[in-house]
Amino acid sequence: MTPASGSDEPVRSSWFNRFLNGVEWLGNALPHPVTLFALLSVFIVLLSGVLAWLGVAVDDPRPEGAPGRAADGVITVVSLVNAEGLRRIVENLVANFAGFVPLGTVLVAMLGVGVAERSGLLSAAIRAMVLGAPPKLVTAVIVFAAVLSNTASEMGYVVMIPLAAAIFHALGRHPLAGLAAAFAGVSGGYSANLLLGTVDPLLAGITEAAAQIIEPGYFVHPAVNWYFMITSTFLVTAIGTWVTTAIVEPRLGKYDPSQAAEDLDEGDRLAPLTATERRALRWAGVAALAVAALVALMVIPEWGALREPGAESTIAAITPFLRGIVALVFVFFLVPGFVYGRLTGVMNNDRDVIDAMAASMSKLGLYIVLVFFAAQFVAFFGWTQLGQITAVVGAQFLQDINLTGPAVFLLFIPMCMFVNLSLGSASAQWAVTAPIFVPMLMLTGYSPEVIQAAYRIGDSTTNIITPMMSYFGLILAFASRYVRNLGIGTLIATMLPYSIALAIGWIAWFYIYVFGLGLPVGPGAPTYYPS
Repeated sequence: MTPASGSDEPVRSSWFNRFLNGVEWLGNALPHPVTLFALLSVFIVLLSGVLAWLGVAVDDPRPEGAPGRAADGVITVVSLVNAEGLRRIVENLVANFAGFVPLGTVLVAMLGVGVAERSGLLSAAIRAMVLGAPPKLVTAVIVFAAVLSNTASEMGYVVMIPLAAAIFHALGRHPLAGLAAAFAGVSGGYSANLLLGTVDPLLAGITEAAAQIIEPGYFVHPAVNWYFMITSTFLVTAIGTWVTTAIVEPRLGKYDPSQAAEDLDEGDRLAPLTATERRALRWAGVAALAVAALVALMVIPEWGALREPGAESTIAAITPFLRGIVALVFVFFLVPGFVYGRLTGVMNNDRDVIDAMAASMSKLGLYIVLVFFAAQFVAFFGWTQLGQITAVVGAQFLQDINLTGPAVFLLFIPMCMFVNLSLGSASAQWAVTAPIFVPMLMLTGYSPEVIQAAYRIGDSTTNIITPMMSYFGLILAFASRYVRNLGIGTLIATMLPYSIALAIGWIAWFYIYVFGLGLPVGPGAPTYYPS
């Protein structure tokens, strides 16, 4: 395997090329995620008709009186290929879309994040963190900042990754190493963060819908993986830093500027913050602390407005806070974002704030289209009871082969990693797999919250080596500025050590954290489900 800096050609290793060709062929063979969900919806409708005609049914494993248990103790397939099924589809098409939990939560969170991004606050915070770091800590700070930047994922890809390459180039280090370190943080550590991001309510909504196949009314709040993801932030930072300095930089060697595709002028990207920007950043920090203090005042005291009066436990007492956390994320980004924008002159009135919100919504067009079809698939899957039947059969299989202990996640996480190679969208992948695996693993005794945490490891670790990831082409374009005619194999080969190290380290930490230390993955998140 030859270093990228020594050749303009992609990596030529035969086994690696075969692997890449297989991944690329599989990914290209799949339709667009929107088309995929439309086809899956039609497939579920037709399958329900066939299985109902065959009389497919399983015994309901839930005890009598349990929520959602079949009246006669038997779960049967409900056909949608009849007049009643057609009426149900037509009457609920809009309701399925409007009631899809991730839709509203993501839209609300993005309103606040959009203001912080448009004002320049997020970009300035990243620049201040990275450019002010001591040279010996630059790599660690870049990875850490990249992980934090995925709070607003687009900003991480568009700002953080090219910035990291430019910083390494300015320091006389190989720019592809900087790019790789940031890419590993933004995308390989996509689920890790100190703050809640837009992905948290999105995944929680899908998990909740899947969990309700087994227990109607089951609630999954956006912060259910927060504790585990806070610790994972430092884990990803440590792994990303070590891989960059110990593997990637030695492999790339010394950078040859003659390989650049153009005259590189890093321009304003490496410019330190101006006095105005520093002042605005300080006051934005004060505003963020003020919002956090106000929320704490409404949650911590027994008389707090966001507490449930008379609750018997702490978790039950803060249920209103957990249920409304998306609204608080909106305010947490909105207020500091406006303060920063106001002091830098970017935002002067309410119209500027509204324009920032509108701009953030305009970027979600494809997501909204995707959600429409994903919502139909999830609804159809639930109506037909195929999710419950699949869960019961799968859980029984796991019990028959005596694989109901923690070792079951050694199969589940790699399965998520493999699926992610061909279906790069986190929401699309989880919307397909959650209705099957959440109920199945619930019936083997694990909570939806822990199952979601395990899924996020699998989804994140292979983001950086799949061409199906939506920003992969953009990253390739950034890299090609420094090494012209850079091949996709070279980029994936550069990122593969991160993927392997993150997978091993993160899975090990999952087992230590959840089963070794017995810690909850988030507030109010149990480890086990009473199957």
